Amino acid sequence: MPIGSAAELLLAFLMFLSAMLYSSVGHAGASAYLGLMALFAIPAATMRPTALALNILVASLVSLRFVRAGHFRWRTVWPFLLGSIPMAFLGGYIQPPTTLYRPLVGIVLLLGAARLLWPGEIGLDEKSPVDPPVAAGVLVGASVGLLSGLTGTGGGIFLSPIILLAGWASVRGASAAAAVFILANSTFALLGNITSVKSLPSDILLYAVAVVAGGVIGSRFGVNLFSNRSILRALGVVLLIAGLKLLLS
Repeated sequence: MPIGSAAELLLAFLMFLSAMLYSSVGHAGASAYLGLMALFAIPAATMRPTALALNILVASLVSLRFVRAGHFRWRTVWPFLLGSIPMAFLGGYIQPPTTLYRPLVGIVLLLGAARLLWPGEIGLDEKSPVDPPVAAGVLVGASVGLLSGLTGTGGGIFLSPIILLAGWASVRGASAAAAVFILANSTFALLGNITSVKSLPSDILLYAVAVVAGGVIGSRFGVNLFSNRSILRALGVVLLIAGLKLLLS
């Protein structure tokens, strides 16, 4: 059922806020967009392609910001991309069952949030990241890529905590890696089900403007203004919100 103009503006504003928060930690906000669209009774067939399309826009901005700021290392992200790209395409192609993996993913996200929000230092070395092993990176990337394609998310919300807790990147390095990872996964997931773009809503331009504006502001915060500890706390909040959403939806 179509939503009214006032509701459309409210949804766009909430998407703007979501993009601002998520982009500040190197994410593009797909999980938030999906949750918001569900609350506004957007048809299910519309939700996944819309979230992926908006993800591509925001992730492009965030990736550019972090790369230009010098936080991106190709060696950190390419093993994950090697595994994730074909699996994201496959996940976008098939129709996902939701009754099992959504609550499991929700629990994983809540555990990640607890770790990042726990008092005390996480012990990351900003100057000496350890390169992820290629085999482990490909395996993690394949798992996250498939889940990303199935759900219509970019996968950064899963990848960032893994990179941080394994010590494979600095805080901002993990955000930069997540942004590029999200951009690739979202693009190939949408290509995997390219016919779904026919289901994009008529007001997609409004939502696109909203998330681009939020992405510009949030990525600037993430690159220049937030401390490492603030970024970790913000990421923890993002994980907490997404985990509760998955468990309660």
